[in-house]
Amino acid sequence: PSPKSFQPNGASKEALRCEIKELKQKDLALDQEIAQLLSEGYSLEELDKHISLLHEYNEIKDAGQMLLGKLAVIRGVTTKQLYPEYDLELSD
Repeated sequence: PSPKSFQPNGASKEALRCEIKELKQKDLALDQEIAQLLSEGYSLEELDKHISLLHEYNEIKDAGQMLLGKLAVIRGVTTKQLYPEYDLELSD
């Protein structure tokens, strides 16, 4: 196959252009959000630390949800039914 056969057709090129435009807009929006946070007195190190802590929290929460799910299966109940027993809110 010739290299030309690997070229995207017109519709694909347009889709790629749209995707690039959207990504550039998202990049700009994120830059503006970072600038806003910096103007509010946050430092990049502090923001990185918060992001790291949020990732850790989500991993721990996922592990807890998995354990609750396994316990619910063992007991033959729904996970939702276990929440009151462990003083958890449905939004947790």
